[in-house]
Amino acid sequence: MINHLITQKNWQTQLSEAITSVDELLSILQLESMRAEVYVPKHFELRVPRGFVAKMAIGDRNDPLLKQVLPDQQEQINVTGYVADPLSENTQNPVKGLLHKYQSRVLLTITGACAIHCRYCFRQHFDYSANMPTADAKENIINYINANPEVNEVILSGGDPLNVTNRRLFSWLDTLESLPQITTIRLHTRLPLVIPARLDAALLERLSRSRCHIVMVIHCNHANEIDALTAEYLQRARAAGVTLLNQAVLLKGVNDTLNAQVQLSQRLFASGVLPYYLHVLDKVAGAAHFDSSEQAAIELYWSLLASLPGYLVPKLVRELPNRPFKVPIDIYSNS
Repeated sequence: MINHLITQKNWQTQLSEAITSVDELLSILQLESMRAEVYVPKHFELRVPRGFVAKMAIGDRNDPLLKQVLPDQQEQINVTGYVADPLSENTQNPVKGLLHKYQSRVLLTITGACAIHCRYCFRQHFDYSANMPTADAKENIINYINANPEVNEVILSGGDPLNVTNRRLFSWLDTLESLPQITTIRLHTRLPLVIPARLDAALLERLSRSRCHIVMVIHCNHANEIDALTAEYLQRARAAGVTLLNQAVLLKGVNDTLNAQVQLSQRLFASGVLPYYLHVLDKVAGAAHFDSSEQAAIELYWSLLASLPGYLVPKLVRELPNRPFKVPIDIYSNS
C-alpha cells in the first residue's frame, strides 16, 4: 500500500520527496543497527526516491538495491588507482556541456542532477557547475556539431537527462532534430527504474514523433529494480517506438553472481529491454569496495554464455581514458 501511494504521485513530486537522510532511510528499513557502518558524506550526499526504497527488503542489510545507495564508511578509504576522473573526461571537453570521445557521437551533460546518487558513479566528482550549457553554450554546441559532420548521434546525459522538465528536454530535442546530420538521439537514464512515472504520456508522445531514432539506455543493475509497475512503463516506452537497451555495472556484493545476472537479463527482456553492456567498474575514488577482479568477471561471463541465449548476454566491457570505443574484455585470457 505504501508503494502504491508513493507511485500514484507525479514524477516531479516523487523527485522532490526523495530521501536525503541516512537516519530516515535506515529507520524505514528497520536497519538502525547499521548506523555505525555508514556515514553522512559532505559531497555526493545520499539521495534515493521513496519508490525505489519501497523495492528494498525490510531488515535486509545486504539488499542489492540498498547497497547501491547507502554511503559506506569504505568510501572514505583512499585506494591507489582509484581517482576522481577515471575516464579523463576533463580532457575530452572541447565545448562547455559537450564531451567528444567517440568519432560519430557526442555526449551532452544537460544537467548535473540525478534522481538517485549511486555510490559507484564515475561522475560523482565531475565539475558540473563548469559544464552546464547556458544559452550561449548551447549555440557553441550546435556550432561544434555543425563543424564536425562525422557526428550523427547525440547522447543526452548528465546527471540524468530525464531529471529536467519536459519543456527543457523538448527544447533540446527540437534543436538537435533541426540538424540534418543527426540521425539518432540517445538518452542515458536511471529515472525509469527509480521513478517510472517519469515516462509520462507527454514525454512518450514527443519521443514517438521525433524524426530521429530515439534510443533510451536505462541503467539497471539488479532484477529487483524492475517491479510490475516499472515493467509496465518500460513497455509503454517500447510501444511508443523507443529502442530500449540496458547497461549495468558489475558490482561486488550486488550483482556479481550468475543467478543475479541471469535474472536481470530475463527481467529486462520481459519488460521490452535488451541487455547491452555489462561494465566492469570504473575506478572512481570512493568505489573500490564495489570492484571485483577482471578474472572473476570473465568466469562469470563464461557462465552467462552457457546459461542464456546470445541475445540476452550483454557485452562485457571496460571504459578506458583516451580510447575512442568501449574496450571489450578479453574473455579468452587465462581460460
